[in-house]
Amino acid sequence: MNFEHILFHIDSGVATLRLNRPKQLNSFNLKMHGEVREALKQVRQNAEVRALLLTGEGRGFCAGQDLDDRNVAPGAEMPDLGESIERHYNPLIRQLRDLPMPVICAVNGVAAGAGANIAFACDLVLAARSASFIQAFCKIGLVPDSGGTWTLPRLVGMARAKALTMLGERISAEQAERWGMIWRCIDDEALQDEALELARHLATQPTTGIALIKRALNASAGNTFDQQLDLERDLQRLAGRTEDYREGVGAFKEKRTATFKGC
Repeated sequence: MNFEHILFHIDSGVATLRLNRPKQLNSFNLKMHGEVREALKQVRQNAEVRALLLTGEGRGFCAGQDLDDRNVAPGAEMPDLGESIERHYNPLIRQLRDLPMPVICAVNGVAAGAGANIAFACDLVLAARSASFIQAFCKIGLVPDSGGTWTLPRLVGMARAKALTMLGERISAEQAERWGMIWRCIDDEALQDEALELARHLATQPTTGIALIKRALNASAGNTFDQQLDLERDLQRLAGRTEDYREGVGAFKEKRTATFKGC
């Protein structure tokens, strides 16, 4: 499939997906939603892919929804934004969280609105020092979507989540790192190289085991302690039957570097 609004390629076990509408700060329109959805489908179906790197072209990571793609002119029928969320944004967030592999996000510039919450849905988020995050919804009378009202309180606590979403203040990458919103803030010129290096490293690790770690952590917010203990038991049973577990133990005993196959 030829893509117009994203750049997508697979190399050495890493799938790289770049949002590519730089003049619009990589904001989403319907066509880009479709292309991202197709790329993520390919990632899931390709057994050779063991890590996903998500980033953007140009000076912005993603400005959320392209408002020019919606008609809110005076007198026009108002759009059903709930339908847009149900058909496009919610499936995207679910795809990212449910991918059975690590998802690395390299935030190369401003991440606003849904763009910020898409980044927060990834597993490891690196951000350029010049990047920033803003919950811009309140500026146009809307509610944070793309999982923002779920993710933010868990990342920064309820007090900060309310301030970020009700005031719409811009947060620098350095502040985001201090608050635990992202994994690391990195100098701009090093961002892409470090993100790719991290993705390549993770693509050599026990992919099934990492997918089970991801599954356990994602489930923890809704589980009681006892439920989480039971889930850990069940997932450990699955992990203990993988070839990578056998390889990891063998490498440890033989004092050599493990060669994981991801299964």
